[in-house]
Amino acid sequence: MGTGGSDDRPSAGELTAPVRVGPIAHGGHCVARVDGAVVFVRHAIPGELVTIRLTQVRSRFARGEVAEVIEASPQRRTPPCPIAAECGGCDFQHLSAPDSRELKRQVVAELLGHQAGYAFDGEVEGFDDGFGWRTRMRYHRGADGSLGLRGSRSEQVVALPAEGCRIAVAGIAAPATAPGRGPVIAAAAASGTIIAEPAELPSTVTEQVGENRFEVAADGFWQPHRLAPRILTEAVLDALQPAPGEIAFDLFCGVGLFAAALSDAGCQVWGVEGDRRAIDLARRNVAGARFLAGDVARTLRRLPERAGVVVLDPPRSGAGRQVISQVIARRPRAIAYVACDPAALARDLATAVQLGYRIDAVRAFDLFGTTHHVESLATLRPA
Repeated sequence: MGTGGSDDRPSAGELTAPVRVGPIAHGGHCVARVDGAVVFVRHAIPGELVTIRLTQVRSRFARGEVAEVIEASPQRRTPPCPIAAECGGCDFQHLSAPDSRELKRQVVAELLGHQAGYAFDGEVEGFDDGFGWRTRMRYHRGADGSLGLRGSRSEQVVALPAEGCRIAVAGIAAPATAPGRGPVIAAAAASGTIIAEPAELPSTVTEQVGENRFEVAADGFWQPHRLAPRILTEAVLDALQPAPGEIAFDLFCGVGLFAAALSDAGCQVWGVEGDRRAIDLARRNVAGARFLAGDVARTLRRLPERAGVVVLDPPRSGAGRQVISQVIARRPRAIAYVACDPAALARDLATAVQLGYRIDAVRAFDLFGTTHHVESLATLRPA
């Protein structure tokens, strides 16, 4: 594969000869080699002997999925959900929660070690068995109008099993199919459960973390794991130990989750977010903080020249060098970086180290059970 001309290159749908699977890679795939070419294999476990059905072939690599397990890992189990092999939502249902956390730990350790020079020796902290945690869902309609979920890297809709989506909380796991043609948004919020097409959604729902209540756009971002807002808020406060009177930045602040906690600690809080609708809600949610809407790298220039503590909670693409450099120019005594992508986290941490900060600690959280995703929190301090 990949060693000859274009005429002998395999195509999607072809099966390989038995292949010994290599290590886990970022993205939930294991790495295998077929005729010297790299294949990223879904639903495999390191060390297994499998045949692979190729799903995508490019000039430098290919993607595939396990077609047959010849020598199974002792960690392999039958996925509890009957559509796990087709649905794009769950990469790790063929593993128990502890075994999937070990693979996530390996990914975090490899990325932080290779890109940021940091030896991660912690565990991925777990809170459940991987099921019944998701409070936000987007369902799509199949050709017959039934609701389902997208296949992996596909527009194809996989119909829900009778029991519904196993990772969703009970109230939104198996929505009744109603007439319509568009997607259906489902949210289990503190203010109640909503299931509707986008045009029929209320403008906001209400969430609660401790004593703080947050208005959130019904189709906007909120941490999907039912425990994540509380867990991450407590972890950020523990990392920063904010003091009354300190200037605190909450960058990529969303509707003000961390800003509220910092304000409660007595900080003078500045929040920045690119989503203007989220900023409007943040101003309602955290009356004592100041919020600015706009590109974070540009808007950050309008904030005070010094900050005591900073929270970074960027999207999957990361904060980026411009933001990191401007934050460090304020010389905060502590930075808490909340990351949903360990590769982006590693890149940004490497930048911070180059600019004179050290990685004080890293924690990892299993807040996306049965998937390859992992949430991390890195604490940075002046070197």
